[in-house]
Amino acid sequence: MEEDDFISKSQRKREMTALQELGEALVKLSPDQLARVDMPENLREAVMECRRFTKHEARRRQMQYIGRIMRDLDADPIAQQVAQIHAPSKAHTAVFHRAEEWREEILVDPTAIDRFVKEYPGTEAHDLRSFVGKVQVERSAGKPPKHYRELFHFINKILQEQARRK
Repeated sequence: MEEDDFISKSQRKREMTALQELGEALVKLSPDQLARVDMPENLREAVMECRRFTKHEARRRQMQYIGRIMRDLDADPIAQQVAQIHAPSKAHTAVFHRAEEWREEILVDPTAIDRFVKEYPGTEAHDLRSFVGKVQVERSAGKPPKHYRELFHFINKILQEQARRK
């Protein structure tokens, strides 16, 4: 055996654990998400079979079987696809950041509320002003930022709905 080919027992265990975790992630995917993952048919069948099991021991054995199947194939492309499914989209992240920017603008500049309402029709200016007042009271009293977070959620919800319509 050459030095380059040597893999320690610990390293092999880490690799097997990673494959089992990937298998668990596959089992937890929704049917629609699972359909988007490109994988061998025998692995897909094993994952679907595992979903049917309710007993802990049966599920554990099936997870080991899934790990055994994945040992014989290159699991990196599957892992990348699963990671892509779980990662928020760039558009979603951009909307999230825009909501943070709007919150700060609204808190600093009172005229920003009117600009927000103009840009996102259907938004009640009264609701935004109410949130701003609560945030200011909260900050002056040194309380935890509950209303600050609620303002963000309110703005983010509006922006996310607008993004879905586009």
